[in-house]
Amino acid sequence: MTDTRPLTRFSVEPLSRMTRHLSAVAAGRAEPDRVLTGARLLSTYSERILPHREVWIAGGRIAAVKPAGTYRGNAPRRDLGGGLLAPGLVDPHLHIESSMVTACAYAEAALLNGTTTIVCDSHEIGNVLDADGIAWMLEDARAAPLNIYLTVPSTVPATSPELETAGGDLDAAKIAALFDAWPEAIGLGEKMDFVAVCEGDPRAHAIIQAALERGRPVSGHIYGRDFVAAYAASGVTDTHEAIDRDIADDLLEAGIWIYLRGGPPTTPWHSLPKAIGTILDYGAAAKRICVCTDDRDAQDLLAFGLDWVVREAVRMGVPKVQAWSMGSLHPAARYGLDGEIGGFGGGRRADLVLLDDDLVPQSTWYGGELVVDDRRITPLLDAALSRPYRYPAPAYATMHLPDPLPALTPDLPTGPCRVNAIRTTLPGIELTHEIVDLVPGPDWPSTLGANDLCFVTVIERHGRAGNVAHGLLRAFGLKRGAVASSVGHDSHNVIVAGLNEGDMRVALDALGAIQGGVCVVEDGAVVALVPLPVAGLLSDKRVTAVAEEVRILKEAWDRAGCTIPYMGFNLIPLSVIPEIRITDKGLVLVPGMRIVPLFQAA
Repeated sequence: MTDTRPLTRFSVEPLSRMTRHLSAVAAGRAEPDRVLTGARLLSTYSERILPHREVWIAGGRIAAVKPAGTYRGNAPRRDLGGGLLAPGLVDPHLHIESSMVTACAYAEAALLNGTTTIVCDSHEIGNVLDADGIAWMLEDARAAPLNIYLTVPSTVPATSPELETAGGDLDAAKIAALFDAWPEAIGLGEKMDFVAVCEGDPRAHAIIQAALERGRPVSGHIYGRDFVAAYAASGVTDTHEAIDRDIADDLLEAGIWIYLRGGPPTTPWHSLPKAIGTILDYGAAAKRICVCTDDRDAQDLLAFGLDWVVREAVRMGVPKVQAWSMGSLHPAARYGLDGEIGGFGGGRRADLVLLDDDLVPQSTWYGGELVVDDRRITPLLDAALSRPYRYPAPAYATMHLPDPLPALTPDLPTGPCRVNAIRTTLPGIELTHEIVDLVPGPDWPSTLGANDLCFVTVIERHGRAGNVAHGLLRAFGLKRGAVASSVGHDSHNVIVAGLNEGDMRVALDALGAIQGGVCVVEDGAVVALVPLPVAGLLSDKRVTAVAEEVRILKEAWDRAGCTIPYMGFNLIPLSVIPEIRITDKGLVLVPGMRIVPLFQAA
């Protein structure tokens, strides 16, 4: 028989309603629901491993931690055989949309990797569907077997309507309304327009004010040590963008929490190895340092969870217990949730993980329920994942491409000129503005080949303006065909790169037909496709199915010769990161925030 018990954050009663019963269990006057015994406890409070302990669980919460063998009653008991029991991980900053799956589907991968709580910034769906999209994702989150909190998107659009066209526009009033309507909105999401913040932009500061007036912390996103002082003075108190030990040190001393971002080494996100130097080289205390994932596709979400980031910190030289604390108690404390999660204190949720000695999760309890056992999901979790939230119909109709579609490639210049090209280099976060002296050949194929160039085009897809902007990528490595994505951060217009207009149109038609996704085209045929019908950002399949689609996509991406991964490709329109980007309005120089033409006189 299928287990129909609810399994969500709300399955566990608030502590305020449980104190009498929990104290009775702890005092031995009432029976626990279950007991986990014979464990070594990873204490995040004292950063020690405590031997021979057992945990009494009642109502999905921890009633007490006792010496192993203390309990003599008849409640179900599991002997953990000396295994290492730890509090569930808490990811303080991520984007569910980057995983390409819904919040309900995200939960499966998270729990397999020992993560029981996440704090997400849903600015991707906000950029497509405005406040409605955020509300729908929060409904999705409430239905998920995972603790999901929100930092309300602060920068939708990422810059301004002068520089890009988004589907959403979250001003201070809308952000205030989201805070007031949703208790799980516990902070303001990353304030990406750091230049505007530091220069005193009224809109940016009105949004910060809406958060601070409600006692919500403000998350940041910053590049450049020169901006740190003004950013901190603007009320920002965390960032995940510390790219090296020096700026990490500056940020800590300015009162800003550091989230060390660990990404698979083949992606643009792996800044932990350099930024962790503030602890290992400069001797900073770790009490205001956490670890986070930020962005993971479905395949990497399964293989490189927050547990992997913790192990990376250990590999770099951080003690094991401290590293796990940086992934559990520290982020819980940052958001004022440490009375609920992050440790083994009485009354805390029984969100627990059994680890091996290498800190690899083996089993996970969520609200006291066993959801992962021996690295496999249990029937209880499988049943919960089989009842996902269904997004409303408007979320499945967000690809409003211009009709008829204008040319996807620029006209070939008639004489020598200078090109404002975008040079792509690993890891793919920052892009170099390269001025190319171009002497056109007889046609585009010969001209592109002689200058290591390919086309890149951004097409507005929200039905607002119908803009199409042309650019040229240098050193992208594309050998044939085209690649395209509706996940063009952060306005999420469609970005397509190619060597000829025909293949670029095939890619665009493929995405239009399925309401968004990522694809690779070779010789007029789609050879890999990840459909993302929800807002052009999310699949409505289970995470394992999407992970397989992503695996095939990556293989085709590599065969096509692309020198940066597709997640780096998705950043090419992100107009808040240096030095040059392309949006539907044209080529944008950062941080000057001005548009320049593709071709200039030689």
